[in-house]
Amino acid sequence: MEKFTVHTGTAVPLRRSDVDTDQIIPARFCVSSSRTGHADALFADWRDDPSFVLNRPAHRGATVLVAGNDFGTGSSREYAVWALQDYGFRAVIAPRYGDIFRGNSLLNGLLTVVVPQETVDRLWELTEADPAVGVTVDLERLEVRCAGLTQPFELDEAVRARLLSGDDLISATLRHEAAIAAYERDRRPALPVTR
Repeated sequence: MEKFTVHTGTAVPLRRSDVDTDQIIPARFCVSSSRTGHADALFADWRDDPSFVLNRPAHRGATVLVAGNDFGTGSSREYAVWALQDYGFRAVIAPRYGDIFRGNSLLNGLLTVVVPQETVDRLWELTEADPAVGVTVDLERLEVRCAGLTQPFELDEAVRARLLSGDDLISATLRHEAAIAAYERDRRPALPVTR
């Protein structure tokens, strides 16, 4: 997993709330087990509309998504996270997320930042007025910054440490491989053995 420390990029102002995972990536596109190759399916049903924000040339190459309340509700599909990442998004900023989506995001290295609705409204205004304005998501300082706006956010410290180091759950566990091996070697012989 790629480390996340501080990221600055342009943003897509997605002025929609209650975006479920089937809107993020419709089920008909969830057919391969690969984590890649899903960028074209991201918001596929909405991208048929030429005025949809992702179709606007000014927002091409954006790496931060600023969404409305209850982003990622619905099913537990990891494809929603994979599609966002495959498109190029490194962070999503919203007031509230579907719990399973947020968990999947943080496990897969997509930073989901929770900020007040007022901050989202201001970010929408700033990024619509100037699509080239940079939005900084600073995991080291736990801040979102944009054009004079500074908004602190919170994140579980264990999750934050994992994202900062670039560890997924497996690599984080493997950091303790020697201690695990020592425990298995030294444990009482009467206990059950796993093979």
